[in-house]
Amino acid sequence: MTVEYPVCMTTTIQVRTNAKAKNAARRILEKQGMNLSTAVNIYLLKIIEKNGIPFEIVTENGMTVAAERKLLKEAAWAMKYGQRYDSAKEMHEDILRK
Repeated sequence: MTVEYPVCMTTTIQVRTNAKAKNAARRILEKQGMNLSTAVNIYLLKIIEKNGIPFEIVTENGMTVAAERKLLKEAAWAMKYGQRYDSAKEMHEDILRK
């Protein structure tokens, strides 16, 4: 699906961002012959085309937000209700029995 809009119908978006991130991105884009406005417009069109964020968003642990949330929920459950062992040896023996 290609989305094209008339060039004459423009509007302004104000975005607050970290100054260092903005400058780093601007320098990278300039090397590619592009400015921030063009990059943001491409991003917006890709959001429309994909009907969502056009790339996978991951946490600092490299997991999707949903996967990390599930893991943290399971860990909290295990801490509250899970089996407790006095030693690694006891845990290992229990695993081998199952």
